Amino acid sequence: MTDTLENITAALIDAARKAGADSADAIALKGSAVTIDVRAGKLEQAERSEGTDMGLRVLVGRRQACVSASDTRDETIGVLAERAVAMAREAPEDPYAGLADPGQLGTGCEAGALELADPGEEPSPEVLQDEALAAEAAALGVTGVSQVQSSTSAWSRRAVHMAGSNGFSGGYERTDAAIHCSAIAGSGTGMQRDADGDSRIFRGDLRSAADIGRVAGERAASLLGAKRPKTGAYPVLFDERIAASLIGHLLGAADGSAVARGQSWLRGRLGEPVLPAGLSVIEDPHRPRVTGSRPFDAEGLPTQRRALVDEGVLTGWILDLSTGRKLGMESTANAKRGTSAPPSPGPWNIALTQGTQSRDDLLREMGTGLLVTSMIGATINPNTGDYSRGASGFWVEKGEITYPVQECTIAGNLPEMLRNMVPANDARPWLSRVVPSLLVEGLTLAGE
Repeated sequence: MTDTLENITAALIDAARKAGADSADAIALKGSAVTIDVRAGKLEQAERSEGTDMGLRVLVGRRQACVSASDTRDETIGVLAERAVAMAREAPEDPYAGLADPGQLGTGCEAGALELADPGEEPSPEVLQDEALAAEAAALGVTGVSQVQSSTSAWSRRAVHMAGSNGFSGGYERTDAAIHCSAIAGSGTGMQRDADGDSRIFRGDLRSAADIGRVAGERAASLLGAKRPKTGAYPVLFDERIAASLIGHLLGAADGSAVARGQSWLRGRLGEPVLPAGLSVIEDPHRPRVTGSRPFDAEGLPTQRRALVDEGVLTGWILDLSTGRKLGMESTANAKRGTSAPPSPGPWNIALTQGTQSRDDLLREMGTGLLVTSMIGATINPNTGDYSRGASGFWVEKGEITYPVQECTIAGNLPEMLRNMVPANDARPWLSRVVPSLLVEGLTLAGE
């Protein structure tokens, strides 16, 4: 049995070449995870998983195929490579498929500088259970909370190594720790649910379980008595909890795959304003202790900091090698992949320029309108950016929150919304997407 992840990827590539592949790349993952759920003061569920997974992509000319397995024995690797080459020979040609040239390879920074792995010991199940119980107890201690739907504490550690027949070989380790609590307030048809949670790379950076539970309970209780808001055109303030979804829609439209397919409302808008002047969207994959940080992408290209939107102007797309070739552009080192599929483009850490006003300042500025704290569903026209989503939150009159609302729909046009938004200054800097509360004028609300 092949031992290290580096050896596994090397064995996969060697087997692929012997089976007749012109080129190949491989990924191997090894990790463990523990998740503890409690309910009503007792252990509800405990899960532990450990395993090693590997994936191989082979190219025969411009034909490619991907295979994966969790059995790392040498004989399995050989059979896997033969199957992949046979599949590739039957696949249609893709003129844009192919590995990076050796001169493109590298790392944007040292993996250790990113602090992606907590050096501390794995927490015991008892410690995780105590955290989940503490969160549940804090939520139940909030007036109006009738039950806790779920309270969870989890931890995981994973190592990854990638290699290619073009000479690339690199890997890193990462950890994740999380606490989450979902509380229910009220009873019968008047029940309301909300949640809070925190996820960090270092366990020591987590907020306390009691604080997470208390906030979850307070959020649920604050929604009691919710009703539908007025129908009409009003300003909408997207709370920091969900404001990143607006920037997420912008990132989706800037995805090279969507642009290459012609299914993006941003297509043809490079060099044009897409945000208010003065606002930038900075992608930085080198932020320490942040989940979206990487020293290199899934094709072995060095990651780097850049402005996707610079002072309001769209400057580029989110590209891997294949989509870059389709568009006649260089990859932006945004390739991501799992074990069973080829790379595809995706963003790393994103930060939107923050404003100078607090969320309360923006509430006073909006006067009458809707503060959105939760959203469900989404209907986004990829070509026009027409936008419609279900929402709940709080109705605002004269700059003050007056009552909770539910069962309403927000509609607008994303290009117009993004061009006219006003950011607050309340973004959480440790998140992978650092986006503050956003005020957008003149959206259509469908309520009563």
